[in-house]
Amino acid sequence: MDHLQEYKRKLCTAEQAVSVVQSGDWIDYGWCACTPETLDRALAERWQELHDVKVRGSVLTFRPAIFSVPDTAEHFTWHSWHLSGLERKLMDEGIAWYIPLRYSELPRYYREEVEPIHVALFQVAPMDDEGYFSFGLNASHLQALCERAEIIIVEVNPNHPYCFGGEATKIHVSDVDYIVEAVDQPLRQLPAAAASDIDRKIAELVVSQIPNGACLQLGIGGMPNAVGSLIAHSDLKDLGVHTEMYVDAFVDIAMAGKINGSHKSIDRGKQVYAFGMGTKKLYDYLHRNPECMAATVDYTNDARTIAQLENFISINNAVEVDLFGQVNAESSGLRHISGSGGQLDFVLGAYLSKGGKSFICCSSTMTDKNGNVRSRIRPTLMEGSIVTDTRCNLHYLVTEYGMVNMKGASTWQRAERLISVAHPDFRDQLVADAQKMKIWRQSNKR
Repeated sequence: MDHLQEYKRKLCTAEQAVSVVQSGDWIDYGWCACTPETLDRALAERWQELHDVKVRGSVLTFRPAIFSVPDTAEHFTWHSWHLSGLERKLMDEGIAWYIPLRYSELPRYYREEVEPIHVALFQVAPMDDEGYFSFGLNASHLQALCERAEIIIVEVNPNHPYCFGGEATKIHVSDVDYIVEAVDQPLRQLPAAAASDIDRKIAELVVSQIPNGACLQLGIGGMPNAVGSLIAHSDLKDLGVHTEMYVDAFVDIAMAGKINGSHKSIDRGKQVYAFGMGTKKLYDYLHRNPECMAATVDYTNDARTIAQLENFISINNAVEVDLFGQVNAESSGLRHISGSGGQLDFVLGAYLSKGGKSFICCSSTMTDKNGNVRSRIRPTLMEGSIVTDTRCNLHYLVTEYGMVNMKGASTWQRAERLISVAHPDFRDQLVADAQKMKIWRQSNKR
């Protein structure tokens, strides 16, 4: 059958497509900017006849319509691979849960571990001349999702960029069950937080450690954004990109002529990423850009892949670090904030890379909801906090007060180095705490 004929045969209304969802189903909304909206609104209209529908997804930038129906928890619940601020609110409402995840393993989770998926529904870019829909900004794990789903519904959004990559980054019209066209639906954006003075101080320390020809991985937020801005205005050259998340900072660096990937031992000349999320600037840059390559996350985040890239530089954030060097990047005590994501993948992979370095960055203090200033470097992690990176994994910790290397350091050396980059107002108490914990030598402080 001709591709266009098959497209027309499967084209239907959102109401017709979501009629296949049944009570008790596990369904999947895809990922980030791929989250369906037209289909979501149609599904919400069926709330009275549906009960206990369990939905998977991640990093929501809008409140799905299914979570604004009466007695929501009786009808729909959300299961997230990585929480956004909005999803934390859904958690507080008792309608959302987190799924612990090492991001590089996600395709295997779909293929082997999770409950059977009745319906997968997600956004795609318009069909190309060969009959393929690009997964666009979200190659990540969608091929594995589609392998397990009994029914596949695509929501075609003309604003979704067509992103180049291999066979695992697109789906053919013959493998789709229903097609719904979204009309006048802008792609959701996730602007990076503005960089603070502290972010810029940390960025200066990190950028000083990046050599020409390095391969970069950046997280999201004000600090990685500051790193990107500094690199864009630096003398660095011949940089490469291999990252899980493509963020706006990479566009700035590329537009400044700093990225060509000429030193990459694999995927030479390509900026490789598992998913993209940011502003329209980023979406426009990725659209049909032959310099950029979408890939599945079990490739981008595999430590064995990362290890092949010399001078790999991984830059990520933390919520808190204890005097043993344990890193929590996902919770505040029992309060879940985001998720494990791929931080550990890149911390491990960067250290396996020849000349590679991983940097965990955080401000020395934070202010809680009651206005109290607290040190992010603590004697032990807050009760209930999650260990994202074990003490053996931490390479460099960076605050606005300096940068310290944890590799090869004894327990007392680690305590000494960590306290040296803590806020001065908290150092004496941290020394006293370290003494009680028997990880301090009297000769340390002179």
